[in-house]
Amino acid sequence: MTSPSSDMPTLRMKPKSNARAIRRGFPWVFSNELVLDRRAKALAPGTIARLEDADRKPMGLVGFTPASKIAARMLDRDAEAEIGPDWLRARLARALAHRETLYDAPYYRLVHAEADGLPGVIIDRFGDLAVMQPNAAWADRLCDEIAAALREVAGVTTVLKNAGGRGRQLEGLDDEDRVLSGTAPEAPLTVEMNGASYLADVTGGQKTGLFFDQRPNHAFAQRLAKGARVLDVFSHVGGFGLAALAGGAQSALAVDGSAPALELATRGAEAMGAEARFATRTGDAFEVLTALGEEQARFELVICDPPAFAPAKPALEAGLRAYERVARLSAPLVAEGGYLVLCSCSHAADLSAFQGACLRGIGRAGRRAQLIHTGGAGPDHPLLPQLAESGYLKALFFRL
Repeated sequence: MTSPSSDMPTLRMKPKSNARAIRRGFPWVFSNELVLDRRAKALAPGTIARLEDADRKPMGLVGFTPASKIAARMLDRDAEAEIGPDWLRARLARALAHRETLYDAPYYRLVHAEADGLPGVIIDRFGDLAVMQPNAAWADRLCDEIAAALREVAGVTTVLKNAGGRGRQLEGLDDEDRVLSGTAPEAPLTVEMNGASYLADVTGGQKTGLFFDQRPNHAFAQRLAKGARVLDVFSHVGGFGLAALAGGAQSALAVDGSAPALELATRGAEAMGAEARFATRTGDAFEVLTALGEEQARFELVICDPPAFAPAKPALEAGLRAYERVARLSAPLVAEGGYLVLCSCSHAADLSAFQGACLRGIGRAGRRAQLIHTGGAGPDHPLLPQLAESGYLKALFFRL
C-alpha cells in the first residue's frame, strides 16, 4: 500500500519525453522517458511512486518496475491518492457494475487491465470463483490485498492466482500459481454461453481456463451455422464448434494440438446432448489443414482462431506470414458460398495488416471473398482508446 506522500519516492520525466500523451490518458511511461538515477534504479519492482513531469509538476501515482521497458504504469492521476483497500474496492466496484449491466450470470472478464484502471491485472470470473493474472509487478506485490477486495466487492469465495501471463516474464516475475483464498476446484467448471456448454479448466488449462473475449463472435458464427458442416481449427475447448452446434449445425469437427483441451470440448458436447454431431482431430493445425485439403473435405463454415502469431513487433512479419498461410490452407476447405472466419489475438498486428494477410492467403488459394462482418472482443473486454494494444482481438467473417 502507498506510504504517506512525503515518504513516497518520486520519478521525474525527461524534458523531451511525451508527458502530453500521459496527461491525455496514455497509461505507460517507458524507461527511456524517465530520469533514472541510482536511487530510482534501486527501488524494488512494483514500488508505487509519484510521477512528475520535467518541470516537477505532479502527474499522478504509478507502479514502477526499474528493469522493465514499461517502467511506470499509471495507477491514479491524483498524486495525493492512497492506493489502499478503499482504492482497490472502488476500482473493482466500478468494473463489476459494468459487467452486471451486461450479463445475467456471473461469468465474464471482471477486470481488463488498463481499461479498468488496474494496469496489468486480468480477472476472469466463474460464478463464485475468480482467476487473477497479476501481470505487473505492482499488482503482484498486492496480490493478497486485491484478492481480499475482490471477495468483499464481488462476493466470490475462491480466488486463484494464475502466473502464466507472458507479461509477467517481461516484468521479471515468477511463474508460480497459487490459491489466494478458498479451495481450488478438483474438476473443470461448466460455463454456459450462447446456448453451449463449455468445460473450463481453471487450474491447468490455457490462460484462465476459458476465452470469454470471443463470446460475441461465437454468437455471430452461430447465425451462419444452421444446417452447416463446421470446421473449428485451433478449437481449444470447443469455442466456435460448440456454439455452432447450439446454433443448429449439422456437424462440427474440432481441431487442436492439445488432446486434454479436445477432451473438455467433447465433454461439453456431451453435456449439450450433441456428441453424435461432434468429432475431434488432434494434431498440428497446419498439418491437419493440409491433410483435409488432400482429402478434399468441404465445410459450409470454417473458423480458424489461432494463438498470437505476432505477440510483439519483432514477430510481426513472421506472424503475418503465418496468418496468410492459415488463410491459404483453410480457404479451399470452404464450400462455394460458405463462410470463413479468421481470427487474430496478436497485439502487434493491427486490423489493416491482419486483413491484408488474410486476403493474400484467400487470393493465393484461388478464392474470392466478401467481408461480411468484423468482430472484436466482447464488452467485458473494454478498449482503452489511448492504448491501441488493448484492442487486440480481431475476427474477420468472409463469404467465399
